[in-house]
Amino acid sequence: MYPPRRRAGPGRSDNMRRPRLRGLPVNSLIPNILTVLAVCAGLTAVRFALAEQWELAVMAIAVAAILDALDGRVARLLKGTSKFGAELDSLSDFVSFGVAPALVLYRWTMSELGGMGWIIVLAYAVCCGLRLARFNTALEDPNEPEFAANFFTGVPAPAAAGLALLPMMISFQVGDDFFRLALVNAVNLAFVAFLMVSQIPTFSFKKMRVKKESVLPVLIVVGLVGAVVASYPWFVLTAICAIYLAIIPVSWRSWQRQEVAFAGKSEPDEDQKASDEQTPSDTK
Repeated sequence: MYPPRRRAGPGRSDNMRRPRLRGLPVNSLIPNILTVLAVCAGLTAVRFALAEQWELAVMAIAVAAILDALDGRVARLLKGTSKFGAELDSLSDFVSFGVAPALVLYRWTMSELGGMGWIIVLAYAVCCGLRLARFNTALEDPNEPEFAANFFTGVPAPAAAGLALLPMMISFQVGDDFFRLALVNAVNLAFVAFLMVSQIPTFSFKKMRVKKESVLPVLIVVGLVGAVVASYPWFVLTAICAIYLAIIPVSWRSWQRQEVAFAGKSEPDEDQKASDEQTPSDTK
């Protein structure tokens, strides 16, 4: 005999019901799917490197960079941003732009330096992780000036991956005589690792807005660039990395000008606050 079921009293049945699990909305899944695909692209680059398919390895990391650029914008467009998505994006960046380029370069040429080559590769990956951790903590800093939203501190991880692989992309066009030398890549990788963890301000294009009258010309330019990339991928990617490297001093100078302007704007407010805090005896 089973014990009789206990009847729920008035109002008891609704309160004691097990809450139903609510599914995630599709708009929050799409950005995370793009992020997971970026991780897959980064790991696939390592697979191509193990098979010595160097061009496919670099192209896989380029695909990961495209997906990384899309996931955040899609999340904001669909209003699907979440803490989970932000953490997943950081993990994806570390794998795709920290670990994957380091292993690709080690397999390509850095292994010739033995233990020193591995140390430089590890340093690059660690600097990428530190840069991402610093970026995540800076998002919660309420004391940053408003203009700081237009800049990154240090080179972001996707751009760093492109700069790290720059000798590879050049070698695809001109040959391996110089740009595949282990020493050349070691110096370049150490320099890029320094740029990631440095305090050098670099432009952030996340806040860039296109005017309505400029949408059509921008789309035409994007289409033309896409056609050129399809025809001359390594030339275009090399040019993009070189241009980005060249504008780093420009971004630094722009930061300094805006910082001086911000400091000059805030000084009158501080003087006014100091005068308001004066006691009556001080004003006699």
